[in-house]
Amino acid sequence: VQLQASGGGLVEAGGSLRLSCAASGRTSNRDVMGWFRQAPGKEGEFVGAMRSSMNDGWYSDSVKGRFTISRDNPKNTMYLQMNNLKPEDTAVYYCAAARGSITASSIWRRENYDYWGQGTQVTVSS
Repeated sequence: VQLQASGGGLVEAGGSLRLSCAASGRTSNRDVMGWFRQAPGKEGEFVGAMRSSMNDGWYSDSVKGRFTISRDNPKNTMYLQMNNLKPEDTAVYYCAAARGSITASSIWRRENYDYWGQGTQVTVSS
């Protein structure tokens, strides 16, 4: 499975961006896909994730209510709609997919994801 993230850029605080993650290769049964981010000098952080069969996802407290994940399963694409962006959202955003199933309590753990995209930079100016 190959993942290609895109859509990052520079935006002012309060603005919006939509990231995309296109999956190719053996994408069948990749139930869980998620987003993580890493800011300079900080550890990687779980942003959110979604199962292919769900209409809603899990989100970290720092983005809940501002970010929304969606999936277009026929297109093998996942999106991250980011609204009301804050300077602290500045980071490289990575999309990831799991080979197997993940329990809800472990959805945030990086080690449960087997495939990773190359990352896309999001910069929010104050």
